[in-house]
Amino acid sequence: MIKNNIENTKKDIITEEGEIRNNINHLQDNTISQKTSYLKGFGQHLIAIAILVFVFYGGVAWGKHLTKPAIADSSVADFVQRLSNPKDIFASDPEANKPDKLDFNIFWDVWKKVNNNYVSQDATKDTKKRVYGAIKGMVASLGDPYSVFFDPDETKDFTTELDGKFTGIGAELGVRDGILTVIAPIEGMPAEKAGLLAGDKVIKVNDELTNDMTIEDAVKKIRGEKGTEVTLTVLHKNAKETSEIKIIRDEIDIKSVTYEKKEGDVGYIRIKGFMDDTDEEFDKVVSQVLADKVKGLIVDVRSNPGGNLQTAINIISKFVPKGEVILWERDRKGNEKDYRAVDGQELKNLPVVVLIDGGSASASEILAGALRDDRHSPLIGTKSFGKGSVQSLEPIRGGSSLKVTIAKWLTPSKQSIHEVGIEPTIKVELSLDDIKNKNDKQLKRAVEEIKKQIKE
Repeated sequence: MIKNNIENTKKDIITEEGEIRNNINHLQDNTISQKTSYLKGFGQHLIAIAILVFVFYGGVAWGKHLTKPAIADSSVADFVQRLSNPKDIFASDPEANKPDKLDFNIFWDVWKKVNNNYVSQDATKDTKKRVYGAIKGMVASLGDPYSVFFDPDETKDFTTELDGKFTGIGAELGVRDGILTVIAPIEGMPAEKAGLLAGDKVIKVNDELTNDMTIEDAVKKIRGEKGTEVTLTVLHKNAKETSEIKIIRDEIDIKSVTYEKKEGDVGYIRIKGFMDDTDEEFDKVVSQVLADKVKGLIVDVRSNPGGNLQTAINIISKFVPKGEVILWERDRKGNEKDYRAVDGQELKNLPVVVLIDGGSASASEILAGALRDDRHSPLIGTKSFGKGSVQSLEPIRGGSSLKVTIAKWLTPSKQSIHEVGIEPTIKVELSLDDIKNKNDKQLKRAVEEIKKQIKE
């Protein structure tokens, strides 16, 4: 529920729900505002037409190039640049990016009717906000909760979240069966302390129903200043009535990897997220594991909403032989690309069991699927969330960005993850009483299983 700067040289960023976590460099914040103020009167109408054409035609053109490694297609960048002179948009090849049988006049008709009839004239003056709204609507029409357009302010917020440091409640949200759902509350954060659970259906944020909210809308309403309160109305799994949970917002600074040595020469690694610092933190843990000379490992990715793909690959590579397939990526055309283990392998000879639950998503599911398929490691707990799609984060001129789904993940044995999840090999459920009383039956079972493997 690794910080690589993204430069304007168009370097591809692939994330998964959660999510690749990299910084987005400033991308000329004044582009759209300059274009809007450039012309007045009739000229202002022309620029409005041009921008709306960009929203729809540019979006379609972008979709044709989603699988290419460029961070932003050059033809789209050129298109945006030509907005400074609207007539240039149509000068070379006006039919090049035009969808078949699209009557664009209806959109311009609505634009003009809003200008002429809407009761609040002040609201109609913010043309940039209206254009952003049109783009958001276009992306939302895909019906994919993980494909989102971020305006400049939202892009900054998203970038801050990638660092693992922000102010809020400390929970990852997703959509399950069309309902806003808690993927995972982060251990030790306000949401978990207040009693929010993985799988909770979020019915209201404060007094607002969430049925028409996107994930990003909900996140904006849930976040706020440190020390302030937000109330979530949730439906716990198997509960018949909703519960109100009051949460005091705080600074969220996540330590992504923790380790302890348990009795019987068993090492326990908890990965809370695949974030910017996770590679470095995991390397420290590996050194400690080797120094402790443990004979078996428990890897816990419960309530881990995922994150950076490359981080997941680097961590999985510690456990499997170099060159072993870790996952498959299947694009919109059915083409498949494999991702293989890189250098590492320090832990490949240690027996491993993996803990998963309904809060294990995205990169967590990749790790669980890889260790199950490549190492035959037992998975203990409950079925994972089922977030197995690939998002590409595309910078847009003016400081905006587009997060769009471009592919889906498959395990090494080519089992689909998305909207299916991964079933545990040993199912162990936790009741509400178990959670409240901190009776971790899943971890206890994992210790039993790893000890069996050590003896063998």
